[in-house]
Amino acid sequence: MNIAGHDIGVCSWSLRPTDTADLVAQLQKLDLRHAQLALRPLLFLDDKRKHLELGHLRKSGVVLTAGMIDFPGEDYSSIDTIRKTGGYAPDDQWSLRLKLTQQAAALGHELGLTKITTHVGFVPHRGNTGYDTMLGRVRDVAAALGEKGISLGMETGQERADELVQFLEDLKVDNVFVNFDPANMVLYGLGDPIEAIGLLAAHIRHVHAKDGMPSLRPSVDWGVEVPFGTGVVGADRFLDALQSIGYSGPISIEREAGEQRLEDVEFAIRTLRDAAPGAPLVN
Repeated sequence: MNIAGHDIGVCSWSLRPTDTADLVAQLQKLDLRHAQLALRPLLFLDDKRKHLELGHLRKSGVVLTAGMIDFPGEDYSSIDTIRKTGGYAPDDQWSLRLKLTQQAAALGHELGLTKITTHVGFVPHRGNTGYDTMLGRVRDVAAALGEKGISLGMETGQERADELVQFLEDLKVDNVFVNFDPANMVLYGLGDPIEAIGLLAAHIRHVHAKDGMPSLRPSVDWGVEVPFGTGVVGADRFLDALQSIGYSGPISIEREAGEQRLEDVEFAIRTLRDAAPGAPLVN
């Protein structure tokens, strides 16, 4: 499915599939051929089961826009807990998470992926303790992915857009890009997502369609994730902003809350279609 020049897909974890066969079945119900694939569930399978799962995925005709890696022990119960436990920031988890990332890179290479995204963890303010450490760790992760021909996508939301631009400039690594998620800017309380698209334009190479409502205490309490099209992002201005920076890559619908995931993804598809009424729809 293509809307406004973008291949429309869904983040596999949004559908909570039991296995790749279930994922493919749900994609078929949605009339989608594209997906961003969560890699961690596949890393812990024995060789026989992994062979079966990957074989089914390859035969399905599903086009993978990117992989995604997250980590055991990440605690999203509050902004404070994920600040302490997220990504590559915790010192006591760094070695293990680098190893898991290397395993994800090997799996991604096997699947023919060229992009893997993640939340790298909260980046300290430039000049503060830990900033240089995070630069070094992200460089190490990028190098590990680069050995497999894969680029690292830093997902937006845990720092302001201008701070992320500065971090990328200081990083000086060619295979690191931005996975832009507009809702995360809202949920973390870190700026207007449409303005952020302009600031991050040169770095955006993968995009999520997700929506949210802001918290009454931004950056202290979570905002609320809602179905795409019912929050403050605004599908029309979202698509317009992507067009204005010349982004024509995939848009992967992400829904991480609620109990009607399939229906919410269907609603997001309709919302995107309605926001681009003059765009051709190709299945």
